[in-house]
Amino acid sequence: MKQLYHSYEEAVALFRELASRRPDLFAVEVIGQTWEKRDIIAVTISQNVHSAGSKPALFYTGTIHAREWIGLELAIGFAQYVDRNIAYDHDLQEVFDKAAIYMVPCANPDGFEYSRNHFSFWRKNRRQNADGSYGVDLNRNFPIGFVKSNKPDSNVYGGPEPFSEPETRALRDFVESHPNITIALDYHSQGNVFFPAHDFRHEDTIDTTDMNVLCANMAEEIRKISDREYGIHQGKPPAKLISGSGREFYYSKGIIASVVEVGTRNISDYLDDMIEHIREHIPALVAALKEVPNYAKEARMPRPENFRATFVGKNSVTLEWEPYPCCEGEDIYFEIYRSRREKSYCRPFNLMGLTQAHRFADQNLLSDTPYFYHIRAVDKRSGRKSPFAPVLAVRTHVDDDEFHRTYFPLPDKTGYVAQKAKDNAAHFGVNSLFVGVSEAKGVSYAVITIPLKTIPDNAVIKRARLRLYPLNRVGVTVEKYGEWDAAIVEQESMGDITAFEEVEKMKIRSYVGRPTPSNHLTQGIWRSWEFSEVECRALQEQIGHKQVVFRIEGPKELEVGRTSQMMQWDLGYGKFGGGLAFRPHLEITYTLASQKMELFPKESRTVRKDGIEEGKIVAGFDAEGKKVYATFDFELGSLPDWEFMQITRAYVVLNPIKVYAKENIRFHLEMIDAEAERDYEAIKNRRIIENIGYDVSVSELKNQEQVFVFDSYAIQELGNRLRDKKGIAFLLRPSSAQKLVKNSLVEWHSSHPDFTPKLVIEYLHKRRRPVAPVSDLRYKIENGKIKLTWKNPADKDFKGVFVIKNPFRKPISPYDGDKLYGGPDNWTFDDFGALDVKKYYAVFTYDDVPNFSEPVILEYEPK
Repeated sequence: MKQLYHSYEEAVALFRELASRRPDLFAVEVIGQTWEKRDIIAVTISQNVHSAGSKPALFYTGTIHAREWIGLELAIGFAQYVDRNIAYDHDLQEVFDKAAIYMVPCANPDGFEYSRNHFSFWRKNRRQNADGSYGVDLNRNFPIGFVKSNKPDSNVYGGPEPFSEPETRALRDFVESHPNITIALDYHSQGNVFFPAHDFRHEDTIDTTDMNVLCANMAEEIRKISDREYGIHQGKPPAKLISGSGREFYYSKGIIASVVEVGTRNISDYLDDMIEHIREHIPALVAALKEVPNYAKEARMPRPENFRATFVGKNSVTLEWEPYPCCEGEDIYFEIYRSRREKSYCRPFNLMGLTQAHRFADQNLLSDTPYFYHIRAVDKRSGRKSPFAPVLAVRTHVDDDEFHRTYFPLPDKTGYVAQKAKDNAAHFGVNSLFVGVSEAKGVSYAVITIPLKTIPDNAVIKRARLRLYPLNRVGVTVEKYGEWDAAIVEQESMGDITAFEEVEKMKIRSYVGRPTPSNHLTQGIWRSWEFSEVECRALQEQIGHKQVVFRIEGPKELEVGRTSQMMQWDLGYGKFGGGLAFRPHLEITYTLASQKMELFPKESRTVRKDGIEEGKIVAGFDAEGKKVYATFDFELGSLPDWEFMQITRAYVVLNPIKVYAKENIRFHLEMIDAEAERDYEAIKNRRIIENIGYDVSVSELKNQEQVFVFDSYAIQELGNRLRDKKGIAFLLRPSSAQKLVKNSLVEWHSSHPDFTPKLVIEYLHKRRRPVAPVSDLRYKIENGKIKLTWKNPADKDFKGVFVIKNPFRKPISPYDGDKLYGGPDNWTFDDFGALDVKKYYAVFTYDDVPNFSEPVILEYEPK
């Protein structure tokens, strides 16, 4: 396997040969020398390569850690791909006409050769330290966050001082002498994950969205090639942020930067895995190169400002942003992207709109569903695009018949059990969830217990999803092997949930959603198990237990020679827990059986040209061919208070008695103004509020009852009349395709107790408006953290608050930002918030629907 990899000498010769044969496209230069006097080379690729310095560029570094050979091999593979394909690949031609790539294929030549020839797992360079040990971790030798250490033999020893090593000085000098670099990618192994740069605070930065989208676009290209999904993780809590890395140094220079962790082993099987990794990352690199011109420092367009949702409904969202600060006119338009998951790509297939306005309405959405929106400006003359506005997150409202609940696990009943662990009880509530198999732990299961006490016993679950946050997948070391499942446990079969043997023999009521194969495991992107209709019924059965118990399971055997296939999920509690924002949870959308009320007409009329007949319902055409109309009115006073009920369905039932009409006549039911006059001329010139259901033909009558069902607009109008304490009226109108129809009439029941017309209204008891917002929102600094306090409203329907943080804009939606707290208390801490970052806090009250109040917003200004 190792013999198929290139030596450093072979790689340098290969790049030099390309530069000699294609001097228009490739250039090689020496940018430094190692301790062992090897040349460190940089390879430039661009059309008319000698003018590369005048173009925006991507900076590629590989194999800064000696044992991570993918960086060098991918650089070789990419250069060869460009050489073979640029003659006919228009993407490559356009990319390298507008941009350049600088590649340092191997930033650690000495360490790489030592790894190749002596000790495969070597990580550092080959400096001889003062204590006689060897090596500095070059990716801890940069100045941003540098940590001084007195342990030179450590694998992560950062050296005596920043830039103490010739390799990092070479990288520094190259970057500082090339201000045209706009994006930097540092290739490592392993993990199948992107790690965008951070600023050593657990806060999103203004360009976090840009880095996430760049990585997501690259990840989508990877998925297209190999069906492998890459994660994106920017060092959120509780991770100890890496110090002294090249990524943060490049980022400090105004460069969009990310580490790319490739594969599941440092030195993969070349034929089975490494070739695939190279193939999948070549189009990903091309995707990154396409973005390079958009981040050129001197010509960077302003990002759209104050991108926000000004309306969120059950199936629509209205987005607005500020007028563009420059280049107004016909040359600027905006691209709007929509996704249903966090950290998603922005590609042509999720581009939802192009507009020159500062407002966009997104329609036909699903109810009770999270959506994530991105926007950027485009100059149509140059084709340049702006950076992205910070991502906007919303959740559509529940539908008229829906309620929503999000449930979190019980800490003391949630954890993992491992076959070889001595004290599995210690893994509950205070650790991550380890699921899979390893030599150290044996087989591991996670047990997640979620209370269901607040969901009604008669709830009918429509949709549900279980969500876990993948904290680390480095322990999954076998490519495309095994899958991870979530299952509902039969609680009658449960024993001690902290005992491995008891958990292993649990009976499973139903597995949930689609299993996750190992190549779909990601780090930093929520994994969701979506319930089918059958699985929703299985979940519904658990309501009687007042809780549901899930078992998360993975592979139970290891391939020969492998030591781990173990996934780590965030529990949200304990030493490794990221808090509320990363806690496992179960989302449930449910409805209730509707109550039904039947209303009967308070009066009915037949309206003819020659007069009105009370108490009778006849419609059609008279002897002269004049239309005969029927009307009937209902009182709505017996229905519940409109403020606390929701109409889910309404329909009118009519029963024909006598049919004296031709086949080509149809009858229409209309909602009309109950206060309108009922004489013939007024009826002819009536205002139609809405047509009810579909019209029916004479052939469809056949003495059978006819049901005219309200559409959404008609239900809305019915609700308006109930709210305004008004009655409602209907008119039955005939129509015919013939010019003249005579003596064609249908008589409908009007007084028979079993067959009289009736208005049937189905409804739920459901609060329409939110409770009052909180008051007296304040903050103070306590024990080095920002503490928020407020006063909750005194309302029996008040259930709790959402506390949201957003450093970029005032959160108008309770999902637009980091959720710090959800519950009935009147205080919370921003546990990971930086004291020197300006931000907005918003507090939303909610009831049991939930309806959310308007936010009460507090602006935090650093002192």
